[in-house]
Amino acid sequence: MRLSHALCVLRDDIRAIFRNDPAARNLAEVLLYPGLHAIILHRLAHALYRREIPFIPRLISQISRFLTGIEIHPGARIGRGFFIDHGMGVVIGETTEIGDWVMLYQGVTLGGTGKQTGKRHPTVEDDVVIGVGAIVLGAIRIGRGARIGGGAVVVKDVPPHSTAVGVPARIVARRDPVTGQSRRVEQLPDPEGEMLRCLHDKVLELEMRIADLEAETHVHHEEHRLRYDALPDQLWQTLLDETPSVEEEYNQGAGI
Repeated sequence: MRLSHALCVLRDDIRAIFRNDPAARNLAEVLLYPGLHAIILHRLAHALYRREIPFIPRLISQISRFLTGIEIHPGARIGRGFFIDHGMGVVIGETTEIGDWVMLYQGVTLGGTGKQTGKRHPTVEDDVVIGVGAIVLGAIRIGRGARIGGGAVVVKDVPPHSTAVGVPARIVARRDPVTGQSRRVEQLPDPEGEMLRCLHDKVLELEMRIADLEAETHVHHEEHRLRYDALPDQLWQTLLDETPSVEEEYNQGAGI
């Protein structure tokens, strides 16, 4: 019975890889996945750990870490259908509890926050996905169907069917478990978008100022053009109005 149960769990672990990784093409390739090696060795180490066998569980854990780059403490409790994609740098602490059909990406840490004893690592419920490089610290609970964004640092409970991102992580969306539709609950800052909006507003302001300057310049040119066009007529009228001619003034000694 125990062997059949172990085979069923192994089947679900392999099925989880096919379900979550589009690069998994056949069983031969899946059997080479380091995440699968790590979970198989962990299940063996955990079984020995529960029987309070000393040293051997930890030795198996260290061998698994050396071969796969994934460190899972023998005391961690992990459900079926567990998938670690790539897996390098994943760390799972002693009192961690992981439900069924959970997926972790590389660099995930499920760790503690101090040297206290007892429950000090996270509890991850079913169908959770934790993104690349995320850090989940302390005896907190990640609710069923939750999503943790890449690089997030989670130090508080995450409600079921919600998405948490950022440092520290905050809830930005909730997902309907029936329809799968997400609803935003917080607008994240967008520095690049804000910069583009500011540049767009500045360009519009400069275009309006240029248009005003062009309008003023056009009026100024028109006024001067009219004044210069009228200048010959004004000069001619001035010459006609003059009583003595220039020649007479010169003969009379003008300019001497």
